[in-house]
Amino acid sequence: MRDVLATIQADQDAIIRARSAGALVVHGGPGTGKTVVALHRAAYLLYADPRLGRRRGGVLFIGPHQPYLDYVADVLPSLGEDGVRICTLRDLLPEGAGARAESDPRVAALKASLQWAGAIETAVRFHEELPAASMVVTTPWSKIELTPDDWAEAFAEPEAGTPHNQARARVWERLLATLTDKCAGQTTRVVARRALAANHELSAALNRAWPYVDASELVSDLWSVPAYLRHCAPWLSPDQVRALRRDEPTAWTVADLPLLDAARQLLGDPAAAARAHRRAIEAAARRERVEEVADELLSADDDGEGAITMLRGGDLRDALADDDAGAEPTDRLAGPFAHVVVDEAQELTDAEWLMLARRCPSGSLTIVGDRAQARRGFAESWPQRLARVGFDRVELAPLRVNYRTPAEVMAEAAPVIRAVLPDADVPTSVRTTGVPVRRGAAGELAAVLADWLAATAGTAGEGTACVICAPATADRLARDGTAPVSPRVRVLTPELAKGLEFDLVVLVDPHAFGPDPQGAVDRYV
Repeated sequence: MRDVLATIQADQDAIIRARSAGALVVHGGPGTGKTVVALHRAAYLLYADPRLGRRRGGVLFIGPHQPYLDYVADVLPSLGEDGVRICTLRDLLPEGAGARAESDPRVAALKASLQWAGAIETAVRFHEELPAASMVVTTPWSKIELTPDDWAEAFAEPEAGTPHNQARARVWERLLATLTDKCAGQTTRVVARRALAANHELSAALNRAWPYVDASELVSDLWSVPAYLRHCAPWLSPDQVRALRRDEPTAWTVADLPLLDAARQLLGDPAAAARAHRRAIEAAARRERVEEVADELLSADDDGEGAITMLRGGDLRDALADDDAGAEPTDRLAGPFAHVVVDEAQELTDAEWLMLARRCPSGSLTIVGDRAQARRGFAESWPQRLARVGFDRVELAPLRVNYRTPAEVMAEAAPVIRAVLPDADVPTSVRTTGVPVRRGAAGELAAVLADWLAATAGTAGEGTACVICAPATADRLARDGTAPVSPRVRVLTPELAKGLEFDLVVLVDPHAFGPDPQGAVDRYV
């Protein structure tokens, strides 16, 4: 990475400086410098594009896993930029930290569908039920009828796009206003509104018609209540409904995260909505008190000079009231962002792409990937895939020269991927080392590593070796101590090794990586 940062090539520099409108797909095989280009581009755009500067939206960088983010986090400061938000898709949601992989590939494929966006919207609307009958609200001075038309007016009060839990406050305020109007002539508006706001019968009716809803509860209900799931996702077959049901509905998987994200976007945080409602009430009380104090001070002001006279204007009163007091910081990964950079983008499902689209309404993205490295397969083109998830302005920026991987390694790797993806974009290596790929018995692993550690000890940088193997093999190596215990030796699965660089790589039983195309992709990577 350091070498490439110092030797940016002309084709890479043109991509770095490309315009930021729409989605730019930087695609190419391993070693072509895709990530380097993406990092330089993030730093360049922050300073060159007026839409992305400080306090104008910012940049979000999405990487595939934490070791990769650690790697990227070391590079961005060297480019003079430490303000880019860096995370994985898991980090976008609090449930992501504990989410496990989906054990059933059929279920994972079902949850990857774009149709879930509509299903989640239906699930939210299920909790907005317009009352069909009138009700009588009892007050200390009279009984007031609240009709279905009154409810309909209240339901129409929130602006389009307002999250469900935030919209609830608007519905409540409209109900109070309507009922307060009906109390005209019986008592003052202030007394009427206070009494109605404290009416348990009215608040209970609102809770039935438009309750606060938590995103995790909404999605977990889909996996635990078949009738609810069929109502929200009518395209599912009975077998698919049964496959999606689980005994522990909140045992979140990675495939659940896009659904949870969609629910959070449509619902908003119920606790935050409740806190905002309380802050609004407290702010109104503060303002009322400030007005009273200001009036008292003004009435006692003899000379009409100094700070007291400032109360005749609105500025000092506003400062004293401080409606923003107690406001809480928002989720720093919720967006919107002016630009999003996605690395290893070939791995994203349609549903995961929607997570990013919600955070980047401008559609300005730098997309970094390689169809040949897609573990789930990638038969279509980049424009086809991106158009399906709503990105219709797509430009392709190919990188075809491999600056990192020696020709000896690429000669072995190319046939592996072309066996399953004949049109794979295999890059051309520009350097050779004269060191061929070596094959040996699994029992030689310890000796190979020990010889390498001894040969490189004390050399500049010393380097890092990586043993790449299937998870079961990694567990066995850890148990029997085959791999030397050294900070210079790492043992990773193919998925976690993707995108990283090492000085020595040893594949152990690569044919155990899994069935093709995933197995072939992992061996190629």
